[in-house]
Amino acid sequence: MNTVFIAGHARLPSGMAAQNMYETLTITAEIDKKYGVIVTASCTLATHHGRDFFQQILRGHSLQDGIEKPIKDIKSHYLGKATNALVSALKDLHKQYENHKH
Repeated sequence: MNTVFIAGHARLPSGMAAQNMYETLTITAEIDKKYGVIVTASCTLATHHGRDFFQQILRGHSLQDGIEKPIKDIKSHYLGKATNALVSALKDLHKQYENHKH
């Protein structure tokens, strides 16, 4: 198998639909071991549309290039209450990726 599965977590703000189901937002990603490219990603946003949109932002990005671009894309294109949680969970996922590499 040439991929790893990594998860990142962050606390959700109150008043969100997803917060009624989960206390934390989780981002999961299947990542190519050699190049760090996100093959597929998911998150625990409440709507299928939101999860698909988020996957479009992350798919194809190499974590070897850092996470500044996807963070910028999230802040520019996702205008929901979970922006900060998505960014925090992505940072946590990147930290898990970096720890795995070493």
